[in-house]
This record gives sequence, C-alpha cells and structure tokens, in this order.
Amino acid sequence: EVQLVESGGGLVQAGGSLRLSCATSGFTFADYAIGWFRQAPGKEREGVAYIRSSDGLTDYVDSVKGRFTISSDAAKSTVYLQMNNLKPEDTAVYYCAADLSLDRMIFTSSYDYLGQGTQVTVSS
Repeated sequence: EVQLVESGGGLVQAGGSLRLSCATSGFTFADYAIGWFRQAPGKEREGVAYIRSSDGLTDYVDSVKGRFTISSDAAKSTVYLQMNNLKPEDTAVYYCAADLSLDRMIFTSSYDYLGQGTQVTVSS
C-alpha cells in the first residue's frame, strides 16, 4: 500500500520558519519524483517545490524561490520542505505527491499519489 504522510505544519508568525516532512512507503523511492503542493481556501492547488529522487534535481515556483528548500533522505524515503521567511500568503494546506515523471508534475500538476495534507497558517 502506497502511503505519503505529511507532518510539521502549524501556526507561525510572519517571518518565521517551519519544516515539513513527507514520509513515504509502498513504492520504490528512487524511481519517483516528489512534489509539494499547497491549496489555500477558495484557490486551486498549486505546485510549490519538486525533487527528483534519482539525481536530486529540484525546481520551485517563483513565489517561494530563495525562501523554501526541498530535500530528501533516501535512506528514510522521506522528503522535507524547509520554509523560511514565511508570509501570510503561504497559508494553505500543504500536500506531498509522488509521480514517476518530474516533468508531468511540474507542467500538468498531475501525480500518481497524494498525501492527506498538513495545515500551515502564517499570521501577520
């Protein structure tokens, strides 16, 4: 059974930091790309950061470049999202997703698997 379990969300003041974790199981981690998506109330889900497990290639949406860092620990089959200098507009439910194709996730926001999400709230 494939599982993606997010953790690390919470309430933080603007300018603060959070580190999200996505623990995965049930598939071959090295074969997949992992992405972090977020969805704010009344808005569409958007891709935020991506990492290809095979070579560590990363990509970010412009709004988080320089503030967010995605990384992975293959030994733990876990992906992290370090979020610094958080802004109120970062408030959303954050999901991790897995797909065999990094390009498919980036360009079509499609994925094979999706976690249950973790809430991030940034107060002003």
